[in-house]
Amino acid sequence: MTRKIFLMLWQENFALHSIYIWQLGGIHMIYTVTFNPALDYIVRLDTLEVGGTNRVTFEKVMAGGKGINVSVVLGNLGQKSTALGFIAGFTGEEVKRQLREKNVSFDFVQLPKGFTRINAKVKAETETEINGQGPNISEAQWQALITQIDKTLKAGDTLVLAGSIPNTLPDDMYERILARLYGRGVRCVVDATKKLLLNVLKFGPFLIKPNNHELEELFDVKISTDEEYLSYAKQLQKKGAKNVLVSLGGDGAILLDEKGESHRSPAPKGTLVTSVGAGDSMVAGFLTGLAETGGDYEKAFRMGVAAGSASAFSKDLATRAEVDALLAQLGN
Repeated sequence: MTRKIFLMLWQENFALHSIYIWQLGGIHMIYTVTFNPALDYIVRLDTLEVGGTNRVTFEKVMAGGKGINVSVVLGNLGQKSTALGFIAGFTGEEVKRQLREKNVSFDFVQLPKGFTRINAKVKAETETEINGQGPNISEAQWQALITQIDKTLKAGDTLVLAGSIPNTLPDDMYERILARLYGRGVRCVVDATKKLLLNVLKFGPFLIKPNNHELEELFDVKISTDEEYLSYAKQLQKKGAKNVLVSLGGDGAILLDEKGESHRSPAPKGTLVTSVGAGDSMVAGFLTGLAETGGDYEKAFRMGVAAGSASAFSKDLATRAEVDALLAQLGN
C-alpha cells in the first residue's frame, strides 16, 4: 500500500514538473547551422600599406563562421549546442579540433573534396576582411543536411541559421529549411541579410537580428532615431517575425519582443578590439538569458548586449566572466 501511494505521488510530481518545464519552453537542444565555416586568420598591425610589405603585431587562427561563433559563445556561457553544416579538408579538420578543444559538439556533413575556407580579418586603421569561397557542395550533400535537420530537430528545440549561403547552394536554402520545420514547435533564429531574411519571415521565425545598417538596407532608408528603428521593427513583425533584435554597434541595441514591448540598452563602456563575432555573441547571449530566466525578455536582451560587447572588447569570443562584468555595468 505504501509503495502504491509513493508511486502515485512520484507520478503526480513528475507530471507537474513536466508541465513546469513545458511552460518554460521545454527541455530542448540548440543547433546552429554554418553553411560555409571558416578558419579566421585574424591579424592586427599599426598601419596597412597597400602594395607594400606589412608586419603584423598580433595574429590568431580561430574556427569561425556565424553559426560556429554562436555555438562557441553558448558553450562559454554554459549552454550546450550542436554545430551543423559542411566541413572539408585539412582546414576543416582544424575547425573540428578547435571545437573539440572548446567542448562544442558538432555533426557536420563531411565533404570528400576541397577544403573549408580561410578568411583574413585585418585590423589596422580600419577593419578589412578578405573571405574565401569555400568548397563545392553537391545537391546530394546539401540534401543530406536538410534531411539531417528534418530528422534531428524536435518540438522545443532551437535552430540558429546564420550567415551567407555559398554560391554552390540554392539561394532559397533558408526557406527550404524553415518550410520543413514550420508548425513543428521549433524555435528558429535567423541572422541574415536582404532577401535571405525577408523571404523567411512568412515562416514566423522566433528571432531575427538585423544590425542598424542591415535594417536600413532592408527598407532602403536612413534611420536616425529609436522611434524609427522600432517602426521598421514593427513592420518586420507584421511580416511574421516574433522578436526583432536590432544591434546598433557602439550605440547599444533595441529589442521589440513578441508581446509588443520595446527594450533599449546603451552599449557598455569599453575599448573596441574587433567587431568579428560580436553580433553572433549577442544571439548567444540572448538565448542564454532566455534559458536562464525562463523567458524574461528584458534580462535576455541585456545579456545579449553584454555578450556582444564582451566579444567586441576582447581578442577572443566572450567568456562568462566578461559577460557578467558587463552585465553589472548595465545594472543587471
